[in-house]
Amino acid sequence: MSRLAVVLFNLGGPDGPEAVRPFLYNLFRDPAIIGAPALVRYPLAAFISATRAKGARANYALMGGGSPLLPETRRQAEALEGELARLRPGQESRVFIAMRYWKPFAGDTAREVAAFAPEEIVLLPLYPQFSTTTTGSSLLDWEKVYRGPGRSRTICCYPDSEGVAEAHARAIRKVWEDAGRPGGVRLLFSAHGLPEKVVAGGDPYQAQVEATAAAVSRLLPEFSYWGISYQSRVGPLKWIGPSTDDEIRRAGAEGRGVLVCPIAFVSEHVETLVELDHEYAELAREAGCPVWLRAPAPGTDPAFISALGGAVTAALGRDGGTAPDGEWTCPGAHGRCPCRQGAKGARR
Repeated sequence: MSRLAVVLFNLGGPDGPEAVRPFLYNLFRDPAIIGAPALVRYPLAAFISATRAKGARANYALMGGGSPLLPETRRQAEALEGELARLRPGQESRVFIAMRYWKPFAGDTAREVAAFAPEEIVLLPLYPQFSTTTTGSSLLDWEKVYRGPGRSRTICCYPDSEGVAEAHARAIRKVWEDAGRPGGVRLLFSAHGLPEKVVAGGDPYQAQVEATAAAVSRLLPEFSYWGISYQSRVGPLKWIGPSTDDEIRRAGAEGRGVLVCPIAFVSEHVETLVELDHEYAELAREAGCPVWLRAPAPGTDPAFISALGGAVTAALGRDGGTAPDGEWTCPGAHGRCPCRQGAKGARR
């Protein structure tokens, strides 16, 4: 029986209070996050992680002291293994996890994959929308460490995946119906933001977020009033907008409620469980929004897991290299999209 290894990539998160500072250091020393030379970037990362550690620990304390991202990713990996067993019964399929900024790191996972000795490898980021700062960074990290056997294929993105859209739409509709189907509610697709200069430099993330939101909205005709916003701004640079906090204030001024969907996240973590559920919920109350609802991330929704299984199967049907799942093609202005470059990962 042939062996297939699927590697799921995600951000990672601290597993306890003592891990918060080194997690932040790993994040900010990544050249995809701070583009300064190493002589500047490393001391800057140490300074930022030291100054932000206390506040970050307080946020993680709201979630029990650590991030739930790895446990949820493990559940997704287990569900995907089951889906692949159904789709490919003649193949031994194992799903591995590689986190970018905390354990399990890519190097440790690479050794596990090499020991498994797969004939086929599919690299599958748990970021539906490609960015050089997320998927691109993870794939470059993997390329540096994996030296084992197996023919590799990479799924760079899947922004208009029917399964992803269905999972989001189902979650949105359920939370709205559970709340009694309140009227006058604006559906707000909130995604992690990026500095404008990153997008202006050819990063396709914003275009792909817009594609995902459009795909979901087509399944929700009951929400004719919807929009996209961006959260989690840090630093002095100008970021893409509109910001989620500005959109919440606007909804409050209009007397509208808000139903927010974490459109760029497939797992619950600090940006959903703290930023959306606590910080933005409080802002919505202060702004006078009569309703504040939050749809959960896809997690192990069957439509989402089915989409991942289908993406893996489709990737195995092509010769190799990097490509999106489905028919998606990035607009021409986004030259840093790997599907346009025909290269592994993203070039910096």
